[in-house]
Amino acid sequence: MASGDFEDDAEGTVTINEYIESLDAEELAADLVLGGDEGDECTYPKGYMKRQAIFSCITCTPDGNAGICTACCLSCHDGHELLELWTKRNFRCDCGNSKFGTLACKLLPSKDVENSENSYNHNFKGLYCTCDRPYPDSNVEEQVEMIQCCLCEDWFHEEHLGLKPSDCVGSQIPKDEEGEPIYEDFICQNCSPVCSFLSLYPEKFWVVPKVDSTGSANVCSETIDSNKIHMDSEPSQPENGADAEKAVVGKCSEKISDSEPGQPENGAGAKKSVVQKCSEKIDDSEPGQPENSTEAEKFVVRKCSEKIDDSEPVPATCVIRTDLNSCPEFEKKPLFLTKNWRNILCKCEKCLEMYKQRGVSYLLDAEDTIVEYEKKAKEKRTEKLEKQEGEALDLLNNLDHVSKVELLHGIKDFQDELQGLMESAGPSKAITAADIEQMFSKLKNKRKRME
Repeated sequence: MASGDFEDDAEGTVTINEYIESLDAEELAADLVLGGDEGDECTYPKGYMKRQAIFSCITCTPDGNAGICTACCLSCHDGHELLELWTKRNFRCDCGNSKFGTLACKLLPSKDVENSENSYNHNFKGLYCTCDRPYPDSNVEEQVEMIQCCLCEDWFHEEHLGLKPSDCVGSQIPKDEEGEPIYEDFICQNCSPVCSFLSLYPEKFWVVPKVDSTGSANVCSETIDSNKIHMDSEPSQPENGADAEKAVVGKCSEKISDSEPGQPENGAGAKKSVVQKCSEKIDDSEPGQPENSTEAEKFVVRKCSEKIDDSEPVPATCVIRTDLNSCPEFEKKPLFLTKNWRNILCKCEKCLEMYKQRGVSYLLDAEDTIVEYEKKAKEKRTEKLEKQEGEALDLLNNLDHVSKVELLHGIKDFQDELQGLMESAGPSKAITAADIEQMFSKLKNKRKRME
């Protein structure tokens, strides 16, 4: 055998540990994409899910105008040409509806004719980026990794992002020294005008490279201090006892109808009137109500304070404090956002209405993020593995004494045969499929002799 042939064989071999690790990695990757979905039930009854794994069946819907869940992919479209689209937000399974002609869903035949709130793009045809090319692309030798826009959820090649030197030094995606992306989310240049309000946030909101005095690029990737921004934007709360009491009485006064007769105008009289009205609204059954007038007044104020704290919404002061209509015209460009940027988005009534009008209210929902989606997937995976381990222990505990002994002997025989196989192969010889078949044949023959 030529030395070159030996090297080729060596490159194709792996150790048992490496093989097991690769299987675990593949299972974890699949669980992260599928969100821990076992594919047992169609997700249609769950409605428009915040995020789920979606597939497109080119065999059934070549126009790319339908998406199916994991369960329908496995049960209804086995053997079809399927595209894995990773995850989509606010999507409901289309399998078996009017877009599939006579094909009915095997798991849930009764479905609406169409899911009007579903959104489709050219990904459902197997095309991506502004270049409208498939992935993997058979016309290129090396497949280039793409990044996803967190708004339209399309995928883009780095060279087609529309980066300019002013956006990133060298027109590159912001990465650390090891080549790992340092941004949390990316917004493509076509979607960026929808989020023009983001330009009103602090500079630390963005991930942009900076050029130092030597001319080399240093990436600015500081995480926003969300607490500081919110503290700066909220009105100061009185700490002094008298001031705090005035604030509570003022809040209560606002809640009492102006139409009620007999409202005194002077300070002391108004305070007593407000306290009296609040006292009437406090449940008489609450224990510990003092009889002394001064103590009773303090009791009412404290109770009102608790109710105000529980019921008052987030302060209406706007974080960006700018009239959105007066903002300068926004230039279309790709945006790279730093970690925790969604936590800092203003939640005042004005901004909430603005998000709604622009169709991006989901940015405030933690469950919309890929990070949260994968976190839940990992939790489901852990629960599944623990359940499997528990079921195995329950099975063992429910066996009679003879069956337990036979099982343990079987495990011991397997360990001995596997160890013998590995020792006979040594570090220089690869274990083949024939070797594995021979090992199981020996175990089978030994079992027969015992019977």
